[in-house]
Amino acid sequence: MALTKLNHKVISEKDIILKSQHFLNEMKSRRSVRHFSDKPIPLVAIKNIIMTAASAPSGANKQPWKFIIVQDVEIKRKIRIAAEKEEKEFYTKRASKTWLKDLEVFETNAQKDFLEKAPYLIAVFKISHGLATNSQSKHYYVNESVGIACGILIAAIHNAGLVTLTYTPSPMGFLQEILNRPKNEKPFLLLPVGYPTAVATVPIIPKKKFEEVVQIV
Repeated sequence: MALTKLNHKVISEKDIILKSQHFLNEMKSRRSVRHFSDKPIPLVAIKNIIMTAASAPSGANKQPWKFIIVQDVEIKRKIRIAAEKEEKEFYTKRASKTWLKDLEVFETNAQKDFLEKAPYLIAVFKISHGLATNSQSKHYYVNESVGIACGILIAAIHNAGLVTLTYTPSPMGFLQEILNRPKNEKPFLLLPVGYPTAVATVPIIPKKKFEEVVQIV
């Protein structure tokens, strides 16, 4: 494997602290949004956002992800219909009473109009293995790799001044069928992306404190 010198700029400790604090403050303002405007956004921004996510590290650099940008009105409509079918099953049959109770603060239901309203949907697929000529090529740490890429994806969306929602209808097999993906690709996450409506609201929910999520040893 060819190697190249690492291009890393060393900055002062003061700047390290300032940059880390700025990014913390920026990401603390991120919220999951369910009320989307249909205001168009530049496709080039979505491309940049996705390529930022695609820069993520992955097991043995296999990059086991595929990002599908959905902008077609009819395809978004098909996705909404299929998703709401699964959601109705979830809310009426699959979800436990405890789960439904925990969801009350978010005021969610089986209706998912944001799947049509948002100008773009980003469907993330994990690739379980590559397709070689006569055999399957192995991928490593697929869930971990795709999860890291999705974290970067969400941060990149927020950094661009847009909003999103981590949407995971279960099961998500309909995405594979509607988007005509090969068998070695499985749906991982669906993200509507756009601007919030002028009257969009979010629940007042706390985040855990430093002492609750961190231990220094």
